Amino acid sequence: MNGPPASPERRVYRSRGRRTRRALGLVALATTLAFAAAGAWASSRGDAGRGVETAVKIPTPRSDETVRIAVVGDTIMGTTDYGLPADGGAGMFDAVAPLLDADVVIGNLEGALTDRAGSKCAGAAAGRCFAFRTPPSYARWLAEAGFTVMNLANNHANDYGQGGYGDTVAALAKAGVAHTGEPDRITIEVVRGVRVAVIGFSTYPWSNRLDDLSAVRRAVDEADRRADIVVVTMHAGAEGIGAAHVGPGTETYLGENRGNVTAFAETVVAAGADLVVGHGPHVLRGMEFRSGRLVAYSMGNFAGYRALGQGGALSETGVVSVELGVDGRFVNGRLRPVRLVDGGIPAPGGDAVKIVSELSRADFGTRAARIDARGRISTP
Repeated sequence: MNGPPASPERRVYRSRGRRTRRALGLVALATTLAFAAAGAWASSRGDAGRGVETAVKIPTPRSDETVRIAVVGDTIMGTTDYGLPADGGAGMFDAVAPLLDADVVIGNLEGALTDRAGSKCAGAAAGRCFAFRTPPSYARWLAEAGFTVMNLANNHANDYGQGGYGDTVAALAKAGVAHTGEPDRITIEVVRGVRVAVIGFSTYPWSNRLDDLSAVRRAVDEADRRADIVVVTMHAGAEGIGAAHVGPGTETYLGENRGNVTAFAETVVAAGADLVVGHGPHVLRGMEFRSGRLVAYSMGNFAGYRALGQGGALSETGVVSVELGVDGRFVNGRLRPVRLVDGGIPAPGGDAVKIVSELSRADFGTRAARIDARGRISTP
């Protein structure tokens, strides 16, 4: 949606390190901005360890400028308790890195990047509680794969408490990867003068809450006023093989409120979201267009080495890539299929295109995204 006036604005930004393939010809900066509960602008702040703060005059983008955005689902790079991949995780994203070639690349990080003990599962019976922690050094593999923002609005980000959450933020910052999802946080990436806001929601208290639609509306409206393009990511919906269809009303899992995902999507698009991408069900879900904006309800499990359920629909995933105009309009998109192999490592291929195309038609009818055999996404 439309953002601030065209005149350049001075803010405190931090330069982002990029992989070599991304650095060629690309000017990109990042900042994280906080908004007050009432919706008033509160402050600007950077992430510790992400370079020297400098005041940067943001250039006015060309009216025909476009930004490429890629988003994936739940991502766990192995866990200290259940098993880590060989070679310290090196190369686990090599096969799919070409699919992540975009200006802004977003994933949902399930679990903490921490070495500390004392999880939320202390004292729980085996198999009744799951807590995920990955060595902080693994953040570098996210950066090397091309990720620029990781969402922490999910049920596992706080598995090791506030200390583990802080370790996660610090590890990401050290690797040059921004984060989003904590309460009152809007993360903004600047690409060729275009401000791209990323804001994450879930139903947990350490995140922006998606079950308070009034607060959701205020948050997205604030992001829309501060950016040219607004991307919303949501961790929502029931889980498992039986959760592939978007349910009516509020969805639950093991007694937990997992949100009313269609009401949420309607609210954020009306407030200014230009792209909405979900995760959490651990399976792919359908896609629809609302007011010309793409909503992808779940991207499934993007990586889950020895931590997430595997096999069948649980191993089918993908990368949704879209190109948006400076005004947020949908230019084109593509679903690139990925399948989990070797215990949860992502590899190109699989049935994502067929699955999502069928689910879209079944769940959304005339609003369903059109997805051809090559995964190209178009409006109804």
